[in-house]
Amino acid sequence: MLLERVGAPLIRVERPPPRPGPQQVLLEVAACAVCRTDLHVIDGELPDPKLPLIPGHEIVGRVIECGAQVTDMPVGTRVGVPWLGYSCGACGACRRGQENLCEQARFTGYQLDGGYAEYAVADRRYCFALPERYADIEAAPLLCAGLIGYRSYRLAGEGPALGLYGFGAAAHILTQLAAFEGRRVHAFTRQGDGEAQAFARRVGAVWAGDADQTPPEPLDAAILFAPVGALVPLALRAVRPGGTVVCGGIHMSDIPGFPYALLWGERVLRSVANLTRQDGREFFAAAARVPLKVETHRYALEQANTALEDLRAGRFSGAAVLAMR
Repeated sequence: MLLERVGAPLIRVERPPPRPGPQQVLLEVAACAVCRTDLHVIDGELPDPKLPLIPGHEIVGRVIECGAQVTDMPVGTRVGVPWLGYSCGACGACRRGQENLCEQARFTGYQLDGGYAEYAVADRRYCFALPERYADIEAAPLLCAGLIGYRSYRLAGEGPALGLYGFGAAAHILTQLAAFEGRRVHAFTRQGDGEAQAFARRVGAVWAGDADQTPPEPLDAAILFAPVGALVPLALRAVRPGGTVVCGGIHMSDIPGFPYALLWGERVLRSVANLTRQDGREFFAAAARVPLKVETHRYALEQANTALEDLRAGRFSGAAVLAMR
């Protein structure tokens, strides 16, 4: 499913399978989750995507061919392909362990063709082994909703009271991890979205309400998954002095003006950019221990446009996944 022009629907095309480069593997794609970042790419909110482009960066597949320099990933291996598809390894950011900030980084489904297809190539060095306990369709959302959620969670600190604004794919995975670790999760949803609030409580939130409501206790940290800048002042108001507000999305509408008193008290406001491979190693080790229940909504590959529009309209809880078979 191909994006030929920003803002246009994806079109179905037939191509020969791509050939792997020296450090790449060719994958037969089993599943690819549908992410809000895909919408940002397709809508032109992220600049200069590779065009034409195959979107999708939450890929689960099996190796069917290896490049000449790949010796440690045999044919038949199941792997996951995330958003980060390449980093230079030599710049200051990479040397500091911040490959997510590498200026030469390339991203799957944005600058590299992704997983809305039956076959995909990926750099072997940026693929992850996946816990066996998760089926293909369940594993796919872990590759961004899980990974970016985990990085946001780690940067939010270790306080026991955590708020999550926007309760979709990332939040429902992260809530289970946080609850397993003994944290109290407070879920904030769209106005009057009783279905999402019930979903949040079902997966472990101790409280769920509208985004403009005051939680029953001051929060140690809050993570924003909804790309709505107006939520930032609300989250700052909800966290205690010294608390942290993390903006977990790659794109957000403008943050409105707010009084300095909301930031006062050494509150921290920060963003999350992409992920590192170390995040992936840590998260998948945790996912192997914690019995995460990943709620998915299955679509066929040719239904990619429908899945994207259902995501845009908030027609489901959990994650949309394209299943190739």
